[in-house]
Amino acid sequence: MDKTKYNLITILGATATGKTTVAVALADRLNSEIISADSRQVYRRMDIGTGKDIDEYQFNEKQIPYHLIDIVDAGTKYNVYEYQKDFLQAYNKIFAKDKLPVLCGGTGMYIDAVTKGYKLINVPVNENLREKLELKTNEELEQILKSLKNTHNKSDFDTRKRAIRAIEIEDYYKNNPDISLDYPKFNTLFIGIDVDRNTRRKRITNRLKARLEEGMIEEVENLLKSGIAAEDLIYYGLEYKFLTMYVTGEINRNDMFQKLESAIHQFAKRQMTWFRGMERKGAIINWIDGRMPTDEKIDKIISLL
Repeated sequence: MDKTKYNLITILGATATGKTTVAVALADRLNSEIISADSRQVYRRMDIGTGKDIDEYQFNEKQIPYHLIDIVDAGTKYNVYEYQKDFLQAYNKIFAKDKLPVLCGGTGMYIDAVTKGYKLINVPVNENLREKLELKTNEELEQILKSLKNTHNKSDFDTRKRAIRAIEIEDYYKNNPDISLDYPKFNTLFIGIDVDRNTRRKRITNRLKARLEEGMIEEVENLLKSGIAAEDLIYYGLEYKFLTMYVTGEINRNDMFQKLESAIHQFAKRQMTWFRGMERKGAIINWIDGRMPTDEKIDKIISLL
Protein backbone atom coordinates (compact mmCIF):
# COMPACT_ATOMS: atom_id res chain seq x y z
CA MET A 1 0.00 0.00 0.00
CA ASP A 2 1.29 3.48 -0.82
CA LYS A 3 2.13 5.44 2.30
CA THR A 4 -0.71 7.78 3.20
CA LYS A 5 -2.20 9.19 6.36
CA TYR A 6 -5.57 7.71 5.34
CA ASN A 7 -6.73 4.16 6.00
CA LEU A 8 -10.02 4.48 4.08
CA ILE A 9 -11.25 6.36 1.02
CA THR A 10 -14.98 7.10 0.85
CA ILE A 11 -16.65 8.00 -2.45
CA LEU A 12 -20.09 9.45 -1.76
CA GLY A 13 -22.76 11.43 -3.53
CA ALA A 14 -26.41 11.52 -4.47
CA THR A 15 -27.96 8.99 -6.82
CA ALA A 16 -27.07 9.28 -10.52
CA THR A 17 -23.85 11.24 -9.97
CA GLY A 18 -21.53 8.47 -11.21
CA LYS A 19 -20.00 7.34 -7.89
CA THR A 20 -19.46 3.73 -8.92
CA THR A 21 -17.59 4.67 -12.09
CA VAL A 22 -15.18 6.78 -10.05
CA ALA A 23 -14.76 4.16 -7.32
CA VAL A 24 -14.01 1.40 -9.84
CA ALA A 25 -11.44 3.50 -11.71
CA LEU A 26 -9.84 4.51 -8.42
CA ALA A 27 -9.70 0.93 -7.15
CA ASP A 28 -8.06 -0.07 -10.43
CA ARG A 29 -5.44 2.70 -10.09
CA LEU A 30 -4.72 1.74 -6.47
CA ASN A 31 -4.98 -2.03 -7.02
CA SER A 32 -7.65 -2.05 -4.32
CA GLU A 33 -11.18 -3.32 -3.63
CA ILE A 34 -14.57 -1.67 -3.13
CA ILE A 35 -16.97 -1.91 -0.20
CA SER A 36 -20.53 -0.90 -1.10
CA ALA A 37 -22.38 1.57 1.13
CA ASP A 38 -25.82 1.05 -0.38
CA SER A 39 -28.63 -0.10 1.90
CA ARG A 40 -30.51 -1.93 -0.87
CA GLN A 41 -27.75 -3.46 -2.97
CA VAL A 42 -27.15 -5.95 -0.15
CA TYR A 43 -30.25 -7.87 -1.33
CA ARG A 44 -30.02 -10.71 -3.82
CA ARG A 45 -32.30 -10.64 -6.90
CA MET A 46 -32.99 -6.92 -6.42
CA ASP A 47 -30.69 -5.88 -9.23
CA ILE A 48 -32.18 -3.41 -11.69
CA GLY A 49 -34.21 -1.51 -9.09
CA THR A 50 -31.20 -0.99 -6.85
CA GLY A 51 -28.93 -0.07 -9.75
CA LYS A 52 -26.21 -2.61 -9.01
CA ASP A 53 -24.71 -2.26 -12.48
CA ILE A 54 -22.35 -5.16 -11.79
CA ASP A 55 -20.89 -4.78 -15.28
CA GLU A 56 -19.27 -1.53 -14.13
CA TYR A 57 -16.90 -3.52 -11.92
CA GLN A 58 -15.22 -4.83 -15.06
CA PHE A 59 -12.48 -2.30 -15.80
CA ASN A 60 -9.49 -2.45 -18.14
CA GLU A 61 -10.36 -6.08 -18.89
CA LYS A 62 -10.20 -7.12 -15.26
CA GLN A 63 -12.69 -7.64 -12.44
CA ILE A 64 -12.52 -5.12 -9.60
CA PRO A 65 -13.39 -6.98 -6.37
CA TYR A 66 -16.42 -5.67 -4.49
CA HIS A 67 -17.99 -6.44 -1.12
CA LEU A 68 -21.42 -6.18 0.58
CA ILE A 69 -23.47 -6.59 -2.59
CA ASP A 70 -25.82 -9.61 -2.82
CA ILE A 71 -25.22 -10.77 0.75
CA VAL A 72 -28.78 -11.30 2.09
CA ASP A 73 -32.03 -12.61 0.62
CA ALA A 74 -34.68 -10.26 -0.72
CA GLY A 75 -37.56 -10.03 1.72
CA THR A 76 -35.39 -9.77 4.82
CA LYS A 77 -34.83 -6.51 6.70
CA TYR A 78 -31.13 -5.76 6.89
CA ASN A 79 -30.08 -2.95 9.24
CA VAL A 80 -27.26 -0.56 10.06
CA TYR A 81 -26.04 -2.72 12.96
CA GLU A 82 -25.53 -5.66 10.62
CA TYR A 83 -23.92 -3.41 8.04
CA GLN A 84 -21.41 -2.06 10.54
CA LYS A 85 -20.39 -5.61 11.46
CA ASP A 86 -20.20 -6.78 7.83
CA PHE A 87 -18.27 -3.67 6.79
CA LEU A 88 -15.59 -4.32 9.40
CA GLN A 89 -15.13 -7.90 8.21
CA ALA A 90 -14.77 -6.76 4.59
CA TYR A 91 -12.47 -3.89 5.57
CA ASN A 92 -10.14 -6.14 7.57
CA LYS A 93 -10.00 -8.65 4.73
CA ILE A 94 -8.93 -5.96 2.25
CA PHE A 95 -6.55 -4.17 4.62
CA ALA A 96 -4.83 -7.49 5.43
CA LYS A 97 -3.83 -7.63 1.76
CA ASP A 98 -1.99 -4.32 2.24
CA LYS A 99 -4.62 -2.50 0.16
CA LEU A 100 -6.42 0.79 0.82
CA PRO A 101 -10.18 -0.01 0.90
CA VAL A 102 -12.57 2.16 -1.12
CA LEU A 103 -16.02 2.67 0.41
CA CYS A 104 -18.59 3.76 -2.17
CA GLY A 105 -22.27 4.58 -1.90
CA GLY A 106 -25.03 7.01 -1.15
CA THR A 107 -26.53 5.67 2.09
CA GLY A 108 -25.44 8.40 4.47
CA MET A 109 -26.39 6.54 7.64
CA TYR A 110 -24.25 3.54 6.66
CA ILE A 111 -21.31 5.80 5.80
CA ASP A 112 -21.66 7.67 9.09
CA ALA A 113 -21.99 4.45 11.06
CA VAL A 114 -18.63 3.12 9.93
CA THR A 115 -16.58 6.29 9.47
CA LYS A 116 -17.69 7.78 12.79
CA GLY A 117 -17.77 4.46 14.59
CA TYR A 118 -21.34 4.54 15.88
CA LYS A 119 -21.47 2.37 18.99
CA LEU A 120 -24.13 -0.09 17.89
CA ILE A 121 -25.10 -3.41 19.37
CA ASN A 122 -28.15 -5.54 18.70
CA VAL A 123 -30.06 -4.78 21.91
CA PRO A 124 -32.85 -7.34 22.45
CA VAL A 125 -36.43 -6.41 23.35
CA ASN A 126 -37.17 -6.34 27.09
CA GLU A 127 -40.94 -6.92 27.32
CA ASN A 128 -41.07 -6.62 31.14
CA LEU A 129 -39.33 -3.25 31.06
CA ARG A 130 -41.55 -2.03 28.23
CA GLU A 131 -44.70 -2.92 30.17
CA LYS A 132 -43.47 -0.90 33.16
CA LEU A 133 -42.46 2.06 31.00
CA GLU A 134 -45.83 2.15 29.24
CA LEU A 135 -47.36 3.15 32.61
CA LYS A 136 -45.13 6.24 32.79
CA THR A 137 -46.00 9.72 31.52
CA ASN A 138 -43.93 11.30 28.76
CA GLU A 139 -42.31 13.58 31.34
CA GLU A 140 -41.37 10.61 33.50
CA LEU A 141 -39.87 8.80 30.51
CA GLU A 142 -37.77 11.86 29.72
CA GLN A 143 -36.47 12.03 33.30
CA ILE A 144 -35.63 8.31 33.32
CA LEU A 145 -33.69 8.62 30.08
CA LYS A 146 -31.84 11.71 31.32
CA SER A 147 -30.77 9.75 34.39
CA LEU A 148 -29.25 7.06 32.14
CA LYS A 149 -27.44 9.13 29.50
CA ASN A 150 -26.50 12.59 28.31
CA THR A 151 -29.50 13.32 26.10
CA HIS A 152 -27.96 15.45 23.36
CA ASN A 153 -30.10 13.60 20.81
CA LYS A 154 -33.50 15.30 21.12
CA SER A 155 -35.04 12.83 18.66
CA ASP A 156 -35.09 10.31 21.52
CA PHE A 157 -38.14 12.20 22.77
CA ASP A 158 -39.96 12.50 19.44
CA THR A 159 -42.43 9.76 20.37
CA ARG A 160 -43.15 7.54 23.36
CA LYS A 161 -42.03 4.54 21.31
CA ARG A 162 -38.61 6.10 20.64
CA ALA A 163 -38.19 7.18 24.26
CA ILE A 164 -39.02 3.70 25.54
CA ARG A 165 -36.61 2.09 23.06
CA ALA A 166 -33.85 4.54 24.07
CA ILE A 167 -34.38 3.65 27.75
CA GLU A 168 -34.40 -0.04 26.86
CA ILE A 169 -31.01 0.33 25.11
CA GLU A 170 -29.42 2.31 27.96
CA ASP A 171 -30.78 -0.15 30.52
CA TYR A 172 -29.19 -3.00 28.56
CA TYR A 173 -25.82 -1.21 28.52
CA LYS A 174 -26.08 -0.59 32.27
CA ASN A 175 -26.84 -4.23 33.08
CA ASN A 176 -24.27 -5.64 30.66
CA PRO A 177 -21.11 -3.65 31.47
CA ASP A 178 -18.80 -6.17 29.80
CA ILE A 179 -20.14 -5.66 26.28
CA SER A 180 -17.67 -4.03 23.92
CA LEU A 181 -18.77 -0.78 22.33
CA ASP A 182 -15.41 -0.08 20.73
CA TYR A 183 -15.23 0.44 16.98
CA PRO A 184 -12.08 1.25 15.03
CA LYS A 185 -11.40 4.88 14.20
CA PHE A 186 -10.84 5.47 10.50
CA ASN A 187 -8.88 8.37 9.07
CA THR A 188 -11.07 8.80 6.03
CA LEU A 189 -10.50 10.75 2.84
CA PHE A 190 -14.02 11.80 1.82
CA ILE A 191 -14.59 12.40 -1.89
CA GLY A 192 -17.98 13.76 -2.93
CA ILE A 193 -19.15 13.40 -6.53
CA ASP A 194 -21.61 16.13 -7.42
CA VAL A 195 -23.41 17.45 -10.48
CA ASP A 196 -25.66 20.48 -10.81
CA ARG A 197 -29.32 19.99 -9.99
CA ASN A 198 -30.58 20.11 -13.59
CA THR A 199 -28.00 17.55 -14.78
CA ARG A 200 -28.87 15.26 -11.90
CA ARG A 201 -32.59 15.50 -12.64
CA LYS A 202 -32.03 14.65 -16.32
CA ARG A 203 -29.83 11.69 -15.39
CA ILE A 204 -32.42 10.38 -12.94
CA THR A 205 -35.22 10.58 -15.51
CA ASN A 206 -33.17 8.99 -18.31
CA ARG A 207 -31.92 6.24 -16.00
CA LEU A 208 -35.44 5.46 -14.81
CA LYS A 209 -36.66 5.11 -18.40
CA ALA A 210 -33.71 2.87 -19.25
CA ARG A 211 -34.25 0.60 -16.25
CA LEU A 212 -37.92 0.19 -17.07
CA GLU A 213 -36.89 -0.91 -20.56
CA GLU A 214 -34.27 -3.27 -19.08
CA GLY A 215 -36.95 -5.22 -17.20
CA MET A 216 -37.39 -3.56 -13.82
CA ILE A 217 -41.13 -4.28 -13.83
CA GLU A 218 -40.47 -7.94 -14.62
CA GLU A 219 -37.94 -8.05 -11.78
CA VAL A 220 -40.61 -6.98 -9.30
CA GLU A 221 -43.13 -9.43 -10.79
CA ASN A 222 -40.64 -12.27 -10.35
CA LEU A 223 -39.92 -11.27 -6.75
CA LEU A 224 -43.63 -11.33 -5.98
CA LYS A 225 -44.09 -14.67 -7.76
CA SER A 226 -41.23 -16.13 -5.68
CA GLY A 227 -43.31 -15.59 -2.55
CA ILE A 228 -42.06 -12.25 -1.24
CA ALA A 229 -45.02 -10.35 0.19
CA ALA A 230 -46.00 -7.09 -1.50
CA GLU A 231 -45.67 -5.19 1.80
CA ASP A 232 -42.10 -6.47 2.16
CA LEU A 233 -41.15 -5.10 -1.25
CA ILE A 234 -42.94 -1.81 -0.53
CA TYR A 235 -40.85 -1.58 2.65
CA TYR A 236 -37.71 -1.10 0.50
CA GLY A 237 -39.14 2.11 -0.94
CA LEU A 238 -38.59 3.97 -4.21
CA GLU A 239 -38.60 1.61 -7.22
CA TYR A 240 -39.87 -1.39 -5.25
CA LYS A 241 -42.63 0.59 -3.58
CA PHE A 242 -44.13 2.14 -6.70
CA LEU A 243 -43.53 -0.79 -9.03
CA THR A 244 -45.19 -3.14 -6.55
CA MET A 245 -48.16 -0.78 -6.33
CA TYR A 246 -48.31 -0.80 -10.15
CA VAL A 247 -47.95 -4.57 -10.54
CA THR A 248 -50.65 -5.22 -7.93
CA GLY A 249 -53.04 -2.79 -9.69
CA GLU A 250 -53.04 -0.09 -7.01
CA ILE A 251 -51.86 2.61 -9.44
CA ASN A 252 -51.64 2.85 -13.24
CA ARG A 253 -48.40 3.00 -15.23
CA ASN A 254 -48.44 6.76 -15.73
CA ASP A 255 -48.97 7.40 -12.02
CA MET A 256 -46.24 4.89 -11.21
CA PHE A 257 -43.72 6.69 -13.42
CA GLN A 258 -44.63 10.20 -12.23
CA LYS A 259 -44.68 9.28 -8.54
CA LEU A 260 -41.48 7.26 -8.75
CA GLU A 261 -39.61 9.93 -10.70
CA SER A 262 -40.63 12.55 -8.13
CA ALA A 263 -39.68 10.26 -5.23
CA ILE A 264 -36.18 9.66 -6.65
CA HIS A 265 -35.63 13.41 -7.09
CA GLN A 266 -36.68 13.94 -3.47
CA PHE A 267 -34.43 11.09 -2.36
CA ALA A 268 -31.41 12.67 -4.09
CA LYS A 269 -32.18 15.94 -2.33
CA ARG A 270 -32.31 14.17 1.04
CA GLN A 271 -28.98 12.49 0.31
CA MET A 272 -27.34 15.87 -0.29
CA THR A 273 -28.92 17.23 2.89
CA TRP A 274 -27.36 14.34 4.82
CA PHE A 275 -23.91 14.96 3.32
CA ARG A 276 -24.13 18.69 4.10
CA GLY A 277 -25.04 17.67 7.63
CA MET A 278 -21.89 15.55 7.79
CA GLU A 279 -19.89 18.63 6.83
CA ARG A 280 -21.55 20.73 9.52
CA LYS A 281 -20.52 18.07 12.04
CA GLY A 282 -16.88 18.28 10.97
CA ALA A 283 -16.43 15.91 8.03
CA ILE A 284 -14.23 17.37 5.28
CA ILE A 285 -15.73 16.30 1.97
CA ASN A 286 -13.66 17.09 -1.12
CA TRP A 287 -16.27 17.72 -3.80
CA ILE A 288 -15.48 16.89 -7.42
CA ASP A 289 -17.55 17.87 -10.46
CA GLY A 290 -19.18 14.68 -11.70
CA ARG A 291 -19.00 15.94 -15.30
CA MET A 292 -15.18 15.91 -15.33
CA PRO A 293 -13.50 13.12 -17.32
CA THR A 294 -12.91 10.07 -15.15
CA ASP A 295 -9.11 10.21 -15.49
CA GLU A 296 -9.10 13.79 -14.22
CA LYS A 297 -11.22 12.83 -11.25
CA ILE A 298 -8.83 10.01 -10.36
CA ASP A 299 -5.78 12.26 -10.74
CA LYS A 300 -7.35 14.76 -8.37
CA ILE A 301 -8.14 12.08 -5.77
CA ILE A 302 -4.59 10.71 -6.00
CA SER A 303 -3.23 14.22 -5.44
CA LEU A 304 -5.37 14.51 -2.29
CA LEU A 305 -3.89 11.25 -1.02
